[in-house]
Amino acid sequence: MPASVNSAAREAPRETEGGFAVYVHWPFCQSKCPYCDFNSHVVANIDQARWARALARELEHMRALSGPRRVRSVFFGGGTPSLMLPETVDAVLSKIASLWTMEEGAEITLEANPTSVEADRFRGYRAAGVNRLSLGVQSLDDAELKFLGRLHSAEEALRAIALARETFPRLSFDLIYARPGQTAEKWEKELRAALAHAADHLSLYQLTIEPETAFARLYEKGAFALPEDEEAADMYALTGEVCAEAGLSAYEVSNYAAPGAESRHNLVYWRYGDYAGAGPGAHGRIMAGGKRLATRARRLPGDWIDSVEREGHGVEAMEDIAPAEQGDEMMLMGLRLAEGVSLARYARLTGSEISSARLEALAADNLLAVKDGIVRATPEGRMLLDAVLARLLA
Repeated sequence: MPASVNSAAREAPRETEGGFAVYVHWPFCQSKCPYCDFNSHVVANIDQARWARALARELEHMRALSGPRRVRSVFFGGGTPSLMLPETVDAVLSKIASLWTMEEGAEITLEANPTSVEADRFRGYRAAGVNRLSLGVQSLDDAELKFLGRLHSAEEALRAIALARETFPRLSFDLIYARPGQTAEKWEKELRAALAHAADHLSLYQLTIEPETAFARLYEKGAFALPEDEEAADMYALTGEVCAEAGLSAYEVSNYAAPGAESRHNLVYWRYGDYAGAGPGAHGRIMAGGKRLATRARRLPGDWIDSVEREGHGVEAMEDIAPAEQGDEMMLMGLRLAEGVSLARYARLTGSEISSARLEALAADNLLAVKDGIVRATPEGRMLLDAVLARLLA
């Protein structure tokens, strides 16, 4: 460990508005899902000890940038982090704990696929310190899972959910809806079945066609069609109603939780806190030297690990974020949340205030609501958030 990190470790951790989190990206998958535009790669053999060392080195670099902080959450994303050996997860978590101060009860999440081989590792992850699992279920219908390119069956998913509930204090799983041929009635039936197995958090995403994915190429050829916008909007409204009946509120556009079960890690992002990113393609937002820095690592795993071993990190870009851009980013993230965004904090970040005329116009259109210095997107506004932001921040 560099001497600068050792000396900094003795300093008192600084508190950051919005909190501080660490994101670790594991870029490897067993197969590439046709809808996925994440930085993921199919590789047969992985030297996990080498990757653990490389992640540790890049985390040291991030610690040197961030200074002493109090870590609210750690998130292993991907890719498929459940392809990591429990020993690899343990090594990375031990390194994080040695570099920063961990908050008491810090949330430590690992994304997992519900295949039987990976489910066998759950107890090892729990022993390493993981206390929240995020399962990529995506559907409870075998035909739909095949369409989505998933390798597990609905039965395997339910077994993995049951094992995860036994193993981890907290559990979330993902579902994708507004799929080709899906109606609101079909979605409601699937959602209610999922809620019967859920713990206290669900991530529910509408299927979107991302550029340069397999689905994008098929969609352009007319191989399938998505539900019309009005149908998708009906499914979104239905999702909120059904989840609310089950005690899970829509605290974010695509996330539903019981009170107190919200994803603390994602709240750091949405509340525009700081986060250090390690691993191929990982992004970060870090306050350092009075400036807010945006970091971005090399995307290709081979390029990244070679750079880490050569230079001590895989960061390919690090830029100051201008005050006005910080305000835009905070609004972009914060209006996704039901709790909204503080206009006073926006003014502190940017040195200017949002146009009252724009706020009033959007409120008149029932897209935003402003009360006690907090601006929130209405239910209608959350469905049209890109358009709302374009009008608000133009």
